[in-house]
Amino acid sequence: MSRVEALVSDFGGVLTTPLVESFAALQGDSDVDLQAVGMAMARVAAENGANPLFELETGRMTEHDFLDRLGRALSANLGREIELHGFGERYFANLHPNEELIAYFRSLRERGLRLALLTNNVREWEPLWRPKLPVDELFELVVDSAFVGMRKPDPEIYALTLDRLALPAEACLFLDDIDVNVTTARELGMTAIHFRDTEQAVAEIEAALGA
Repeated sequence: MSRVEALVSDFGGVLTTPLVESFAALQGDSDVDLQAVGMAMARVAAENGANPLFELETGRMTEHDFLDRLGRALSANLGREIELHGFGERYFANLHPNEELIAYFRSLRERGLRLALLTNNVREWEPLWRPKLPVDELFELVVDSAFVGMRKPDPEIYALTLDRLALPAEACLFLDDIDVNVTTARELGMTAIHFRDTEQAVAEIEAALGA
């Protein structure tokens, strides 16, 4: 087995507070719950022949178009006007850094582990999420779905990350809070950890490094 040389981490829900908490705060502002959003997403997908979130996260749809289409679908489904523009700013205002894990990542760098960030994200949101973390201090590589035209769990974005690190899958740990993303990493030969909380993740990372 190759020695572990790098950790590839997700952003939202791992290096931040849980995403569901940010959505819950927004729900309180707009009285639109996740089930309603899911139904509106399905409506937009049926109308356009593609999942709008996937299109947004791969840069094939602008944030403006995404929010406009989703807002119209929500308005039609709920029978009242829903305005989503400004969603990104409100969403990130309720998303906070996981300071404990960030401090641990600093210690990993000091121990010589290389760090990379692999995130499904939105092009227009880069100025909102990057200031949440000491990105340039921690990560030698950032692979953002919206800028490379592919997203997790597509194997191609993992392959791109490994290529840019110039490492085999066996030399990398992968950390993500979405199970399907973890499954793909394992299938490609990475040691993958499903993030549930910081204490659990740190313990599993340490066990993998020790092995």
